[in-house]
Amino acid sequence: MVNIPEDLSYTRDHEWLRIKGDQATVGITDFAQRQLGSIVYVELPKPGERFEAAEAFGSVESVKAVTEIYMPVNGVVIAVNETTNDSPEQINDDPYGDGWVIFIQVPSPGAYSGLLNAEEYAAYLAEDDPE
Repeated sequence: MVNIPEDLSYTRDHEWLRIKGDQATVGITDFAQRQLGSIVYVELPKPGERFEAAEAFGSVESVKAVTEIYMPVNGVVIAVNETTNDSPEQINDDPYGDGWVIFIQVPSPGAYSGLLNAEEYAAYLAEDDPE
């Protein structure tokens, strides 16, 4: 069973956000890390870089594939999770905790419109489930 915390927002590209005012922590979902398998390398942006919503800001390499990570909303990178450079498996082990990837400053609260809540994200996953 895929873990989908109720207190987060989600994208259809399988990123999550923990929103606190005009700042948010971003990571990839439990579903995404399960699909990827064992993560062996993470490429992240530098603090201060600005990205538009849906723009790739980094990538995750696993034993199965390399996939891009997309910015869920417009924002500026405040911090990156440097520990994932040495321990990328943190994303597999704790995708909603120690496995976060970036912390961002969001220019306006309206930027969060279009994100999915936990129930909507679960329904989205169910649409793509062949079973």
